[in-house]
Amino acid sequence: MFNGASIELKDVPILQKSDFRVRVIGACNEEGARLANFFGTEQDDKSVRLFALLAFDEESSLEMISTIINREDFSFDSLTNELLQAHYFEREIAEQFSLDIKNHPWLKPLRSHTKGTYSFYHIDGEDVHEVGVGPVHAGIIEPGHFRFICHGEEILHLEIRLGYQHRGIEPMMTGLDLHRNVLLSESIAGDTSIGHSLAFCEVCEALSGSVIPSRAQAIRAIALELERLSNHVGDLGALSMDAGFLPVSAYCGRMRGDYLNLLLALTGNRFGKGLCRPGGVLFDIDAEMAEDFYRKLKKYKKDFENVSDLLFTKPSVLARFEGIGVISSDQAKKMGLVGPVGRASQIERDVRIDFASGMWQFNHVPISLGATGDVFARAWVRKQEAMRSLEFLLKILPCLPKGEIFIKPGPMKSGQLAISMVEGWRGEIIHVGITDDHGGFKRYKIKDPSFNNWFGLAQAMRNQEISDFPLCNKSFNLSYAGHDL
Repeated sequence: MFNGASIELKDVPILQKSDFRVRVIGACNEEGARLANFFGTEQDDKSVRLFALLAFDEESSLEMISTIINREDFSFDSLTNELLQAHYFEREIAEQFSLDIKNHPWLKPLRSHTKGTYSFYHIDGEDVHEVGVGPVHAGIIEPGHFRFICHGEEILHLEIRLGYQHRGIEPMMTGLDLHRNVLLSESIAGDTSIGHSLAFCEVCEALSGSVIPSRAQAIRAIALELERLSNHVGDLGALSMDAGFLPVSAYCGRMRGDYLNLLLALTGNRFGKGLCRPGGVLFDIDAEMAEDFYRKLKKYKKDFENVSDLLFTKPSVLARFEGIGVISSDQAKKMGLVGPVGRASQIERDVRIDFASGMWQFNHVPISLGATGDVFARAWVRKQEAMRSLEFLLKILPCLPKGEIFIKPGPMKSGQLAISMVEGWRGEIIHVGITDDHGGFKRYKIKDPSFNNWFGLAQAMRNQEISDFPLCNKSFNLSYAGHDL
């Protein structure tokens, strides 16, 4: 199977529970695969079907397998003790279907605040104390609860409880109303409107067998890179603020607005909503706009080079970035971290390279890697990715393909399963759509990169000082809404 493909649901292998478990663990621990997605769907009143998506990044191949859990023995032996990547997935499955996940080491509600009692981890000891932060925070950030267990200023353990933004988007995505669904996809994570709506459109196009015009693919890629630029530049400014280096914070705040204004010129709003639709895009880039974008981006590239050089050459900044919140390459691999967070720990994983679709099949973007897995590495990867996004845009704008920007897609096929993977600015976005007998969605599964990376933030804070949390948190900059759905 490949990215952007649709297959018949009946062609997805159904394994016995024990064989399913052996295949997932063996593929990930012995064959270099990773558990890219793991979710369930109700078959009927008598069973739940579990699907596992195995990603073989080096071979650019995907494998989807499944197993059926009958209500008579509604249990499943946990994968987590042998495959840490399954940790959050199994908590989600247990919560959604009340499935008995046996021997899971940390089986607590993932989003729900009504099912059962949430028991925070606790440590006894002299001078050990707890600091609770949130879920309501100062400023404009979304709600989430952080429970620090500290010995003096040192963090022994951080537990993150989310679910306060749980809106039930996945159930709302079922049915045949694609106009409503594409609007929902743009609201999964407000700062990733392009990334998530693009993934949704690719699922619909795979299910309908639609071939999207090259010009529409190019415009989608331009919008996705502008979204990446605005967020990476904004993050570098926020990191500068948390390090107490205000000049770069001010510059980056202004430059972030420049990229958002380009999206505004293209789509009529600063977050790119209304651009991606099944069948193509709704807004074109004419020759005058392309020339204007090119001229501005050349200037922005020079500005960004100067400002980022200022950030990464100041000893006072480097002293706050280096050695803070370290995630080793081995830890990142075991936890299945994605995006800039994973690449900062030397995980060579980027959907645009490993599972290229659309314009990425014809335009190579070099991967950006960090070496140290700390705040410095996560900031450095953002800088490198921003530079490469600028280079990509300056390359593609003068030679946009000719032709249409939209075709009317046909009806979606019944009894199908389709997968779309998009490298959003936070990392790997995965949407999976399963259609019913009428061609509507009977199950729609969304995975934002934050789902993979929140656990990484908790691990990064161990043995750090509590005053390092704002800086480390911003270097991850994860989405509450994208996780909670």
